[in-house]
Amino acid sequence: MNNTSDLDLMLNALTEIIQEEKAKGITPQTPLKPAQPNLSSVLARITPLPSEALFLGMANDGLPVLLNLFDPVPGPLLIAGDSSTGKTRLLQTIACGVENLHAPELVKYCVVTTKPDEWQTFYGKEHNLGIYKTDEENTAELIKSLAEWAHNNKGDGQCVLLFVDGMNAFNNLDPLTQQNLRWLLLRGPSRRVWIFATLDTDHAKAQMEWLELFRTRLFSFVEDAEHAKVLAGKNLDHLTPAEEFAMREDDNLLKFWLPSIEERLSK
Repeated sequence: MNNTSDLDLMLNALTEIIQEEKAKGITPQTPLKPAQPNLSSVLARITPLPSEALFLGMANDGLPVLLNLFDPVPGPLLIAGDSSTGKTRLLQTIACGVENLHAPELVKYCVVTTKPDEWQTFYGKEHNLGIYKTDEENTAELIKSLAEWAHNNKGDGQCVLLFVDGMNAFNNLDPLTQQNLRWLLLRGPSRRVWIFATLDTDHAKAQMEWLELFRTRLFSFVEDAEHAKVLAGKNLDHLTPAEEFAMREDDNLLKFWLPSIEERLSK
C-alpha cells in the first residue's frame, strides 16, 4: 500500500472517530501540534555557515534567516510585538546560536533586562559578557564601556551583541548614558557592536524618537491594527504568537520561525 492510501485511511478513521464522539456528546480532543525541531538539529542541517553569519531563525521556505555581522548597513535591530509573543525567546535563540556557531573570541553577547531571572541559564557561559538589570548603575557602566570599546575598534576582530530586553527603559537612563546608547545605535554596527532591542507595542508611541534609529525591524504578533501600522505599516495579526515572526523585505513581510531551545533553557 502506498503512502497516499495510508494517509486516506488514517483521515477516514479520524473522521469516523470524531463523528462517533460528537454523537455521544463528547468534545473531540484537538490533535497535538507537532513540536518544532530543536536548535541543535536545525543548525546541524544548515551548517557550515560563514563565520560572519548570525542565525536569527528559519524562513518558511526552509532557508535560514541570517545577519551578516561584517555588513553594518542593516543597523541595529528592533524586535517589536505585543506582550508575551516571543520577543525574549527570539533574543535567547540568537544567543544560543552564538554559543553553537561562533568562537567566543569572535562573537560575544551581553544582556540588559528588567527580568534577569528569565536569563538565569545563560549566566557563566563563555560567550556571555554579563546580564545586567536595566535600572542598576552597572548598566550605565556597561553602555559606556561598549561605546569606548567601539570608538577604538575600527571594524576588525570581535563582535559584541547587546541584547536590550525592554526598550521602554531607554527613557529612564541618565542623559550621558542615553548619549552613549544613541552613538552605539548610529555607529555601533560599523564598529562591530550590534544592538537588538525588544519593544512591547503598548510603549511604541512613547519611544518614537528611539524608533527612528532602527532601520531593521523584526515583528511578532500585534493584535491592534493601529499599533502594527506605526511599527510596520502592515497588519501583523496573522502571525502565530510566540511561534512566528516577520521581517520587512522591501514592501513585503518575510515570515520565519524559531527552533525549540527548551532543552538548552533547562540546563
